[in-house]
Amino acid sequence: MTIDHAELTTDQVLKRDIPWETYMTTKLITGTALQLLRRYDKKPENQRASLLDDDGPSYVRVFVSILRDIFKEETVEYVLSLIDEMLTANSKRARLFHDKSLASEDIYEPFVRLLWKGNWFIQEKSCKILALIVSARPKNQYSGAVNGEASDSKSKLTTIDDVLKGLVDWLCTQLRNPSHPTRGIPSAVNCLATLLKEPLVRSSFVQVDGVKLLIPLINPVSNQSTPLASSQSTQQSMQLLYETCLCIWLLSFYEPALEYLATSRCLPRLTEVVKSSTKEKVVRVIVMTFKNLLPKGTFGPQMVDLGMPQIVQNLKAQAWSDEDLVETLNQLEEGLKDNVKQMSSFEKYKQEVFLGHLDWSPVHKDAFFWRENITNFEENDFQVLRVLITILDSSSDPRSLSVACFDLSQFIQHHPSGRVIVKDLKAKERVMKLMNHENAEVTKNALLCIQRLFLGAKYASFLQV
Repeated sequence: MTIDHAELTTDQVLKRDIPWETYMTTKLITGTALQLLRRYDKKPENQRASLLDDDGPSYVRVFVSILRDIFKEETVEYVLSLIDEMLTANSKRARLFHDKSLASEDIYEPFVRLLWKGNWFIQEKSCKILALIVSARPKNQYSGAVNGEASDSKSKLTTIDDVLKGLVDWLCTQLRNPSHPTRGIPSAVNCLATLLKEPLVRSSFVQVDGVKLLIPLINPVSNQSTPLASSQSTQQSMQLLYETCLCIWLLSFYEPALEYLATSRCLPRLTEVVKSSTKEKVVRVIVMTFKNLLPKGTFGPQMVDLGMPQIVQNLKAQAWSDEDLVETLNQLEEGLKDNVKQMSSFEKYKQEVFLGHLDWSPVHKDAFFWRENITNFEENDFQVLRVLITILDSSSDPRSLSVACFDLSQFIQHHPSGRVIVKDLKAKERVMKLMNHENAEVTKNALLCIQRLFLGAKYASFLQV
């Protein structure tokens, strides 16, 4: 396949003259099909629309039979372009493929076969058309059903299950090794964003480990003004980002996908995008995803660790035209507050200190936690404070040492007698030793602690955290 051939457009293909009379002479199409094609082909859009309104299923039958019986590439491309043009003008026409008069026709088979047999133009059109046809099928047509008939139909037709699994296989192949260098992945994600509403597609996609193929596509897109060519490229990148995030949102409803979303770089990547994006539809779909994931598993604490409470506040300060987005941000903010409260309980803090491995969990820098719990440090003759000071002596972990110094400085700032108590427990000497530590984070927090020890509470609050 040459790249020139891959760059074919629908308009270019539809300029061809197809020898329909020759196909009838060789009995590849019927006389009735030839009549219908003469009425339809090369006619103005309003005339074609009228024909489809009057006798749409008959035209669908002709198009599908040509794709089934004729293998000449130029003709296959032409008929796919006719169908694509028909559906682009009005996507509701996809319902014509499910008309009762077509119940005995295998409407899916030609498109599923062409996903693998054709060149890129044929593959891309077949995928797009299939996604629309499948999505438009009657609500009572469940898995296993064929073209509107029950699955025990005597004629062996392609089932919905076959179609959906075939589509998932092709889409994952495109995400791993795209047939087209620039359009393979965007086309696959575009189809997925439509198809992941289907339970069977979600199940198949997760089973073949497809979720991990989406995560690398979640990247911030530059919003800087650029020359026309670059601007077009930015627009395409933004659309790909939006549709990828839409796929993640759809997967967030599916329990088996959650484990992968929780253990991958999905949340950090979504957070980076939502912090920098000014595109409302991208922000909306990510915020909806966060809201959906918040009550599930460990997603809430992860979001708090990623600084989402502050990010949500920043997003709320912006002027959004979508009232639903504003409402979702409010709901997300409330949910995050509940998570911060749960994570900030003194018992959890105490457990972390007693284990001796401290980290920058949100509780340490939460002023509300220190104000509300400062008297709890007096329990058992300042037991928690004594363990913090012991960590300064016994730990070799720079992170634990940094956090312990910081927590001591917080105690000094918030407790009325903090300076006196910390001095009485002989913490000053231990902290001063750490001011020469090789790790910059340790020395910074040791210095902060010493400054608060020497300054009164009146001035300590002015020190940078």
